Amino acid sequence: MRKLIISAVAGGIIIFASLYFAGMIAGSKDNRRPPSQKVVKTVFVDTVKNTTVPIMVPANGNLRAKKRVELYSEVQGVFRPGSKLFRTGQEYAAGQTLIRIDASEYYATVQSAKSNLYNLLTSIMPDLRLDYPEIYPKWQQYLNGFDLEKTTPELPKMDSEKEKFFITGREIITTYYNVKNLEQRLSKYTITAPFTGVLTEALVTEGTLIRSGQKLGEFINTGLYELEVSVSKTYGDFLRVGKKVELFNLEKTQTFVGEVARVNGRVDQNSQTITAYIEVSGDNLKEGQYLEANLEAKEETDAIEINRSLLLENDQIFVVKDSILDLMAVQPIFFTDKTVVLKNVPDGEVIVAKPMTGAYAGMLVKIFDESKS
Repeated sequence: MRKLIISAVAGGIIIFASLYFAGMIAGSKDNRRPPSQKVVKTVFVDTVKNTTVPIMVPANGNLRAKKRVELYSEVQGVFRPGSKLFRTGQEYAAGQTLIRIDASEYYATVQSAKSNLYNLLTSIMPDLRLDYPEIYPKWQQYLNGFDLEKTTPELPKMDSEKEKFFITGREIITTYYNVKNLEQRLSKYTITAPFTGVLTEALVTEGTLIRSGQKLGEFINTGLYELEVSVSKTYGDFLRVGKKVELFNLEKTQTFVGEVARVNGRVDQNSQTITAYIEVSGDNLKEGQYLEANLEAKEETDAIEINRSLLLENDQIFVVKDSILDLMAVQPIFFTDKTVVLKNVPDGEVIVAKPMTGAYAGMLVKIFDESKS
């Protein structure tokens, strides 16, 4: 019994000693963490100054030549070579021959009709000299100026009914208009350039047999273009003919100034948009080129324009008051893909100018000082 008590006491002493030394060893390790420092984020700010902000409506489209002609044949014949090859990209001056169709057979028909008219005029001259000597000189003068190789001149003006009856009875007027009709058709064997431009489409080549009604190509004026754009009907009332429009290419490397030439009076039922046509000219412009436009729809007074990423829930922005972030309700007026126009922001208000990660109302911040940087 005595040995049992001694063993229990010794065991207890050993246990307590172990716990004591374990506590000393554990206490010797410094597990105290340094107090965390409070991080104050730096923010970029702007001071609000309300101004008049122009509402710029973005639009885009492809250029089309304002003056363009689709070439069709009204007669039939073989396409004869001219001074220039009828090829895409070929330039022609105004009045220069684009296409010349062989008209030798038809030309003979016209000359035969003109000769018939000349014979009729010649046959009435003796009667005019005897019965109507007062009108004989002007018809003689007309006959002297009649040239079979030139366009038939207009008949002399008939002043009296007797003269009209006499000339009409000899079928001179009927024959004259038949000749003019043939001459008009003969002129269609040659197609000339109505303006200085370039051939953008050539569907026939020299030697081709051209048929009546066949499309031959397309000719455009390279000096003036139109850009067709669609604008929301909301801003349709603000589009005015004559307004200047800034245009730029897809890469933003070239800028042009256009002018609103026409505005369609009808709203597209499917897209609820209005079509506007912007007139623009430039040496670097080409048919079919893609351009973007900024249409000035209206001007909004007492407003500011900020980055769209600064707008929270579409109606709030962060402001800084005594180094504390706060939320302010605003009224968005117009959105673009990058910016938003706001109203109801008082002058002098300090607003956050760049987005912050993890920002919240009541957050302590420090305003970035540009002078120190």
